[in-house]
Amino acid sequence: MKTLLIRNAACVATMDDAGAEWRDASVFVRGNLIERVGPAHELPQTADEVIDARGHLVIPGLVNTHHHMYQSLTRAIPGVQDAELFSWLRGLYPIWAGLTPEMVRVSTQVAMAELLMSGCTTSSDHLYIYPNGVRLDDSIEAAQAIGMRFTATRGSMSVGRSAGGLPPDAVVEREDAILKDTQRVIEAWHDARHGAMVQVAVAPCSPFSVSRDLMRESAALARSFTGQGVRLHTHLAENDHDIAYSREKFNRTPAEYAQDLGWLGDDVWHAHCVKLDDEGISLFAATRTGVAHCPCSNMRLASGIAPVRRMLDAGVPVGLGVDGSASNDGAQMLAEARQALLLARVGRAMQPAPSGADGRTFFGCDLGPAEMTARDALRLATRGGAEVLGRRDIGQIAPGLCADLALFDLRTLAFAGGAVHDPVASLLLCASAPAAFTLVNGRVVVRDGRLATLELEPMVERHNRLAVELAQTAATAP
Repeated sequence: MKTLLIRNAACVATMDDAGAEWRDASVFVRGNLIERVGPAHELPQTADEVIDARGHLVIPGLVNTHHHMYQSLTRAIPGVQDAELFSWLRGLYPIWAGLTPEMVRVSTQVAMAELLMSGCTTSSDHLYIYPNGVRLDDSIEAAQAIGMRFTATRGSMSVGRSAGGLPPDAVVEREDAILKDTQRVIEAWHDARHGAMVQVAVAPCSPFSVSRDLMRESAALARSFTGQGVRLHTHLAENDHDIAYSREKFNRTPAEYAQDLGWLGDDVWHAHCVKLDDEGISLFAATRTGVAHCPCSNMRLASGIAPVRRMLDAGVPVGLGVDGSASNDGAQMLAEARQALLLARVGRAMQPAPSGADGRTFFGCDLGPAEMTARDALRLATRGGAEVLGRRDIGQIAPGLCADLALFDLRTLAFAGGAVHDPVASLLLCASAPAAFTLVNGRVVVRDGRLATLELEPMVERHNRLAVELAQTAATAP
């Protein structure tokens, strides 16, 4: 197997159990796995490929736990720029009904390029709309071409507006067809092995777009693949309207609804959970149910501030998600981690001081700015995301784990005056720099700040033409 040496890095932040951060360090890779990490003078000095990492910070590849990549075609589109979740969806469903297989492939690669260039090496994607011959395979094949580690979720919508759901009837599917195709893609693509590049999860879209029967049968289908690690994913408790819908239709809180349907467990992760109450947090913690925290999308749609610190303190697995590009308008994973840090601090500051607060109280907070530290945020974006996706082979730099790494040049303008004091904290607090190198499974996919696997400029040009075509098709539809 070929070897690769990342040599003489200014700092390697391993995010391992001990939180080791090595100065003047190297990482030695054999094949697709990390073999050694530590002081540069203790590691080999040569390899088949050597990356000179002087002046660079090396971190584990970031892990994105929630996205809708096709939505990169409708970023900043007029008409829904100032809408909350439900009206935003009602405005966009008719546009997305025009999606084609080519649009899904190209938009997936554009979204993945943005993630890779921000140091993200693994991403999930929630594709829940399948018009005009679109298949989940379109996303998976796009991921293989660009070189990203991928958890592809077979999403679905089955309850249209005429049956009390939110989406138009034209974009929902029959439930028997959904389950049949979901089984097909699992059998065709899901890989349970260490270092798998493609995994498939089962992902009915949301309580307001699928039936209770489909939720139950989807869970049963995923769990029928015993020992294969097929996971479950959906949206839950995203905003006040989401809570109201759940109470009106099911007479349950979202967490209670999930519990009733078998949608709690260490094989499940839910997106958003902005409105998860204390009882819900306790249920999630007891069952090790994961959460994809999407701070930028939650702010963009004015959904609220998720109680992330309470979740973490209770023992809930939490990772980060950039969410759909049209509800975030960006897919820069490092920026998402910085936003999580900042939002946690301001969210705590907006809450009243606890009764009997002690000397830790700071302007009405029980932790103050320490509610979320820079290293906490980086851990969410690496170890947290790996746990939420059920991956024990990524998320940290340690021997035997996959060689998914991101390198940032600390000598650039973005780090001026910061990296000299604390290179790891400056990555989050000063976050604006693209990755200099991104490696996935031991393969360099971003080199010197440029995508190395596909031609970026023609891809963006094609994506923009398709975005215009999609919008125009919707505008002229009867």
